Amino acid sequence: MVRGKTQLKRIENATSRQVTFSKRRSGLLKKAFELSVLCDAEVSLIVFSP
Repeated sequence: MVRGKTQLKRIENATSRQVTFSKRRSGLLKKAFELSVLCDAEVSLIVFSP
């Protein structure tokens, strides 16, 4: 089964944008940590705040 392409668009509401960013950032940090543990390697992550 193939997923449809997701349309990316700017979130106009500043509060919603900040909440979404915080959730995505925590998810990315978790994935980076898991990758570093599984591969026994150092992982670098650069995240820009909106």
